[in-house]
Amino acid sequence: MSLKVGAHVSIAGGVDNAVANQIEVGGNCGQIFTHSPQVWQDPGIGDEEAERFREGTERDLEGPWVIHTSYLVNLCTPKEGLREKSLDSMQKEVDAAEKLGVPYVNVHLGAHTGAGVEGGLDNAASVIDDIDVPDGVTILIESDAGAGTKLGGEFEHLAGVIDRTDTDIDVCVDTAHAFAAGYDLSTPEAVDQTVGEFDDVVGLEHLEYVHLNDSKHECGTNKDEHAHIGEGHIGEAGMERFLNHPDLADVPLALETPTEGGKSFAWNIDRVRELRRD
Repeated sequence: MSLKVGAHVSIAGGVDNAVANQIEVGGNCGQIFTHSPQVWQDPGIGDEEAERFREGTERDLEGPWVIHTSYLVNLCTPKEGLREKSLDSMQKEVDAAEKLGVPYVNVHLGAHTGAGVEGGLDNAASVIDDIDVPDGVTILIESDAGAGTKLGGEFEHLAGVIDRTDTDIDVCVDTAHAFAAGYDLSTPEAVDQTVGEFDDVVGLEHLEYVHLNDSKHECGTNKDEHAHIGEGHIGEAGMERFLNHPDLADVPLALETPTEGGKSFAWNIDRVRELRRD
């Protein structure tokens, strides 16, 4: 199977620039923000740049792209004001995805901030069901490192939202997040066990994207800090097995690795290709 791997790239100067940015680092799929993730903002994508993005993607990349939502979105919140802002932001993102021909919008579940796990999962499903999701666009809920009251650190949280919602949603697993949340990926045996547990709890049919990142912290620390592929606590053996696991071969990969130590996205994408045996 052909390897689909890319990075989270910038849209500075126009969303259509993401295509050239992806090619520059050697990717053939990948992830973008439609605006700064630190603010509430309308993506404001013009018709012409959207057309250039779609044409460039079709011409130069294998795809698929995924849009990552604003960090301010909190689907689990019990606060009505934040819920409404999150819903509005999500609606704008799925509409932008339709305009760009992007099939996925990825979102963190957020923190329940006192509503409790069950209440938080109920809240998340409620927001998702209030979104008018266009045909051809799927919302992906992302696994989390599990710090504080944030949900998504347990596979059961992801399954819980899927079970509660009437909307067809799927999942993006972040390897650094899962590792930080206590799912070991550092050995071939651990990878097999974690993939099997995900399949049992959530179902591999729901795994549509992976954020492939190594971790600067040990398993179960709930600390979310990404490392270069094969150079963190997941390490080369774990990454190699993950990349060659038969149940994961077709899942597209977006890297969110750091740029440090003279190594950037291009180095990490090359490393992924070295570890993958096709």
